[in-house]
Amino acid sequence: MNPSLILALVAALGPALPTAAGAHRLQAQAVTAEGATPPFPVLGQRVSQATDGTYPGLDLRMVTEPAPVPGQAGAYLAARQAAAENDFAAAAQYFSQAVEADPADEFLQDGAIVSLVSAGMVDQAVALADRIEAAGGGTELSALLRRVDRARAEDWPAVLQMLDSMPSDPSAGGPLLDGLFRAWALMGAGRASDAFALLEKMGNEPGAGGMAHFQLALAKASVGDYEGAALLLEDPVASTHLQGLTARVQVLSQLERNDQALALFEPLDRIEDEPQLAALRDRLAAGDRVPFDVVTNAREGLAQVLVTFGGALMGGQETDPLALLYARLAQYLDPDEPDARLLSAQLLMNAGQFDLAERDYEALRAAGQMRPVSELARIDTLARADRLEAAEAAARALTADYPQLAQGWVSLGDVLRQRDRFAEAVPVYDRALEILQAQEDPQASWFALYARGISRERSGDFDGADADFQAALQLQPDQAPILNYLGYSWVDRNIRLDEALRLIERAVELRPDDGYILDSLAWAYYRLGRYGDAVAPMERAVTVMSEDSLVNDHMGDIYWMVGRKREAEIQWHRAQSLYKPEDTDTDLPRIRAKLHVGLDAVLKAEAENGGTLPEGFGLPPEPAPQPDSENGDAAEDEAQP
Repeated sequence: MNPSLILALVAALGPALPTAAGAHRLQAQAVTAEGATPPFPVLGQRVSQATDGTYPGLDLRMVTEPAPVPGQAGAYLAARQAAAENDFAAAAQYFSQAVEADPADEFLQDGAIVSLVSAGMVDQAVALADRIEAAGGGTELSALLRRVDRARAEDWPAVLQMLDSMPSDPSAGGPLLDGLFRAWALMGAGRASDAFALLEKMGNEPGAGGMAHFQLALAKASVGDYEGAALLLEDPVASTHLQGLTARVQVLSQLERNDQALALFEPLDRIEDEPQLAALRDRLAAGDRVPFDVVTNAREGLAQVLVTFGGALMGGQETDPLALLYARLAQYLDPDEPDARLLSAQLLMNAGQFDLAERDYEALRAAGQMRPVSELARIDTLARADRLEAAEAAARALTADYPQLAQGWVSLGDVLRQRDRFAEAVPVYDRALEILQAQEDPQASWFALYARGISRERSGDFDGADADFQAALQLQPDQAPILNYLGYSWVDRNIRLDEALRLIERAVELRPDDGYILDSLAWAYYRLGRYGDAVAPMERAVTVMSEDSLVNDHMGDIYWMVGRKREAEIQWHRAQSLYKPEDTDTDLPRIRAKLHVGLDAVLKAEAENGGTLPEGFGLPPEPAPQPDSENGDAAEDEAQP
């Protein structure tokens, strides 16, 4: 891939997209056999072997960005700004304006194409690529787009001619993608034996074997050679990812080997989180001969190639800008391919383009192609982005479509807790626990017990909360969050302090640098009157959580009790300045009272009032209303002799 295209990708897609976050607290993982490695090329992998036997890639950080194009600086800079914010539609508009002003600039051409495709405007991108070609120009990216467009029309001779006339540069997987493109074009042109020979040759290339074998298996199965496909899918690299497993199971079923197909499900964990996979297993168990439908023609096969490349580039610490491009082009090739739509939606979510992503998610749901594991990740991403209303709507839709999916109910409960609707969360966790406790593994229910305990405690049902926390601890005795929450809840209520301290001390052993747990330990010492012991852990907690209003408030109370009253006032002032409306545990009127009359007076007033501070106690009096200027002037006039 030439440097101009690399720069255009960086410009059009801005900073590297963050990878999808795992599910909130409880990771939602796709079903794969343990140790499975998908047959994907690594980012930047080359097919041509270097002299040292390695496959070096092109490091995007080594490429120097060109200066803005003279005369198009405004549109260019606007495009870059929109791209930096992942606003693909705006970036497409501004890059297109820049191209209109300088139609021969390849950098601007590729920037416009990448932005248009990322925004889902592939038709416009293809039209631009055709105009570039008609004007005698063309880049690697515009050639790829035109190739995909001809494949969509199933004009396979044209695709083969394009591959011959403009092969990809030998970087970022170009030859590998070209080879797979050519193989499926040969399949589409009715030259299956040539396609098989090409894929077999590619399978012998270092680093390309897994992907080539998988595509060869799909190609053979698509024309009914199930024996050949079955042999290829025995390679773990080719079949232990979700799509490979589905293909292998369907191939074995076509060979009337359902017993072997069923055995493939045995090592899998949490298969019930993938209802489509569970349904496939149930059909096999019932003796059905499951049809092979992973790929039925060359166009679908090529879409699978693009999905595979996009999925490979989504993994790791950073997401390559090409990932969304490949996912969008796969959708363009095969609009009914759920994996392409799902990959696009996930990448758009990670880029913060929630509205664009929602279109694809809604289309998946309407087509009955929703994948629960991906929905759980989507809900978590929405919640982390503080789009809680959308997260709740998605969670409710998931529980409606999959009412027996316990993790769907847990996810909904988590969103309700994040919205401080603790009483509503309790029956949601009840439903999750009904499902989980009917399963054979008792450990499956510990998190739902813990989460329901939090909801009960925040709703004032302390006995119910204690029962849930203790039940969760019986299942997971070394879970620091449970130990800490139960211990702190007792400390906060000033009950069972010695037992609470033991729980919190164990939590500190497990997580010695956790600011919340250190705060709990210090507060337990405070409640026990061990003020000197409380100083060190609370100072560590403040170091870790310097922006937390409650931790700073606690630090002030402890300093006061050891005689460091000036430092206590500083901490209370800091807690007051850090307070936010969502800090529901921080008592702002109490902080103000401590600053005005001191902690001793506040504690005395609370003791005399049954443990709570009288309303308005210790607060400075409201300033007397000042007379307005007219009345003041009149009074002054009346006072004159």
